[in-house]
Amino acid sequence: MSNQDEIRNKVAESSLITFNLEDLYQVGPRLTFDLKDFLFEGLILREKDYRQQLIELDWSDYQDAFVNIACTADAIVPQWAFMLAATYLQPIARRVVMGTPETLETVLYQETLANLDLEQFRDERVIVKGCSKYPVPTSAYVELVSKLRPVAKALMYGEACSTVPLFKR
Repeated sequence: MSNQDEIRNKVAESSLITFNLEDLYQVGPRLTFDLKDFLFEGLILREKDYRQQLIELDWSDYQDAFVNIACTADAIVPQWAFMLAATYLQPIARRVVMGTPETLETVLYQETLANLDLEQFRDERVIVKGCSKYPVPTSAYVELVSKLRPVAKALMYGEACSTVPLFKR
């Protein structure tokens, strides 16, 4: 085989940087603390009963977990009820947020992306990898692009062999 016939991996030889958002995924259990479980007849929250249930609850399930607090029942729940749950969760959980599991992922990625060293991407061509085995919210992709656009030479989405161009300076 001559040098002309040699198969070359042009992707590997290129100066592209692949950024995989799943590398920023914070591994750990995700749990929902659902206030529906504390509602009287599924409709209202009784303060005295709720406080007692929180005191008696086995909180060990939430140890070192990422927790979102929500109420999935169609009920009006006062703000203090969510706050009270947070006072129990904060000392034991790794992170506590109000909202859906998607909100939790969004917050975790926002916090991680806020500390991202952007200088490594200055004047570079960056591919933001799309497929992921972890749940990466669309908001994380938008946040990443917002951070990279001012510094990167070019931004693309997908895999090195087939990218969608997003931005080129």
